[in-house]
Amino acid sequence: MRKKYIAGIIAIALVAGIFIYQKIRVKLFVSENENGKAVSIIGGSDGPTSVFIAGKVGGDDTASYTSISMEDAKKLFENEGDYIILDVRRADEYAEGHIPNAINIANEEIGGQEPAELKDKNQTIYAYCRSGRRSQEAAGKLAALGYTNIIECGGILDWTGDIEQ
Repeated sequence: MRKKYIAGIIAIALVAGIFIYQKIRVKLFVSENENGKAVSIIGGSDGPTSVFIAGKVGGDDTASYTSISMEDAKKLFENEGDYIILDVRRADEYAEGHIPNAINIANEEIGGQEPAELKDKNQTIYAYCRSGRRSQEAAGKLAALGYTNIIECGGILDWTGDIEQ
């Protein structure tokens, strides 16, 4: 008996109602690592693909963070407050220039344990990188670790203020 291949498959990543639509036959599996859940799509048109999902898969307790523009973040930084500006680029990028008063924890260093520099999980943390991709990853990982006030604000490429070296 000949099996018919399904022309399309919808994989539901149960985080924020995101749907991934693939027009090819694929196999899915979910694995857990020190950074959270990862959905791997095997046999995609470009070969194996991994998608990082922050926090728990499913339920109402899914970890999350907020994204704002760098312009909006700059306005917020003008006011004194109890917040941390977190540069998640590599140390060499940080040394070349960063937003004043920012601390540096590279995205690659954020894993399964809370960073020692971020003691208060309820403190507001503004995360940025070069262009915005790594800050989104870092924000998701921090949210998965239980940090509750993560604000991802894109990349320093959009920063129009002073740079500290």
